[in-house]
Amino acid sequence: MLYIKNLFPFFLFCWFTGNSLYAQEIVNDTAKLISNTAVSTNTQKDLVDVYHQLFHKERKDNTETKHEPWRFHFANVPAVGYTLQTGWAAILASNIGFYTTADTTVKVSNMLASIAYSQYNQTILPFQANIWTAKNKYNIIVDWRYLDYPSDTYGLGGHTELTNGYTINFSYAKIHQSVMREVLPDFLLGGGFFYDYLWNIEEINPPANVKTSFQRYDNNGSTVKTSSVSSGFVLRGQYDTRLNQINPVNGWYASAIFRPNFTWLGSDNEWQSLQVDIRKYIPLSANKHSVLAFWNLNWLTLAGKPPYLLLPSTGWDDYFNSGRGYIQGRYRAKQMIYFETEYRFDITRSGLFGGVVFANSESFSTQFSREFHSNSIGYGAGLRIKLNKLSGANLCIDYGFGTDGSKGFFVNLGEVF
Repeated sequence: MLYIKNLFPFFLFCWFTGNSLYAQEIVNDTAKLISNTAVSTNTQKDLVDVYHQLFHKERKDNTETKHEPWRFHFANVPAVGYTLQTGWAAILASNIGFYTTADTTVKVSNMLASIAYSQYNQTILPFQANIWTAKNKYNIIVDWRYLDYPSDTYGLGGHTELTNGYTINFSYAKIHQSVMREVLPDFLLGGGFFYDYLWNIEEINPPANVKTSFQRYDNNGSTVKTSSVSSGFVLRGQYDTRLNQINPVNGWYASAIFRPNFTWLGSDNEWQSLQVDIRKYIPLSANKHSVLAFWNLNWLTLAGKPPYLLLPSTGWDDYFNSGRGYIQGRYRAKQMIYFETEYRFDITRSGLFGGVVFANSESFSTQFSREFHSNSIGYGAGLRIKLNKLSGANLCIDYGFGTDGSKGFFVNLGEVF
């Protein structure tokens, strides 16, 4: 889940009553992976169990839940949260899980819609869908968002200073959709159409008597540009051998998205980008949850000049998860190379509480070139609270540190990667 991933749940009753029902409906999909994970759910405990124990209710997880196509299962989650980029925020989200066929091998499909409003007057409205057709032949991916999003920027390149930060206000409509077809087991290829429109772009209290990186990059020092359009078809491929995408314990994930933007499709100018996302999970124990995870994200501008606000940037990946230890937008440039590793382990034998330690490194090209002369390190540790043992979903509370005194809390529903 996208924006819920970045907000701390206000009260988990809605998760218990809503998402536990949804989890029952995906048991047929997760039962296969449960038998292959390190720990059986028979010995595990989650917050659903805690809820039923507190209120003396019997848990009725049905592993023989009927696999009904197009039967929608809703989970509604109100929450409040805090992140470095939003301050305090309130959110209301609804998740719908369903199957498209009666075929028990088909992956669960889902749709998510939410609305959030933050302390810094940010409005966030995403709609996402991830739909699988019969025999997992086609995967339909939708990512639509509206943002009214004052956010901080610190200039271009990897050597900017925290003291140089100021706010850029903008509105943003993102319309990304694609379709992929399975061509080999676990390997899909396809394409789609990406459209990004930014307007009401305004610098708030920029440094005085200085041409900012935004002014020099997007406007060439001339009249300030207050809007931008980027539009183009995309090619994408995906390879995924993970048994559980919610909380991976083994396997590979690799994704590549090539995006050319064209003026004949409405773009202000032509530019090309490539995102390559690679993840690997290594189980370290046969009888308990102990996993070493690796993540590499390469976000590259191949040609042309993307709008300033669409350049590769800390925390601006699709799930807003890169760069724990730094505020969103801390670094920005035409090229970004990112590495992260995380060790995940149980704290309690029941699996109710777990922990992680992590470290990451992000490198950005210099201000107006392709050369890399920076390497910013982030690191930290976190707590994991098992929300639902059937799906493996965790509440993730991390505290991260970066360079130059950067630090803060980072909260997700579901693992960071």
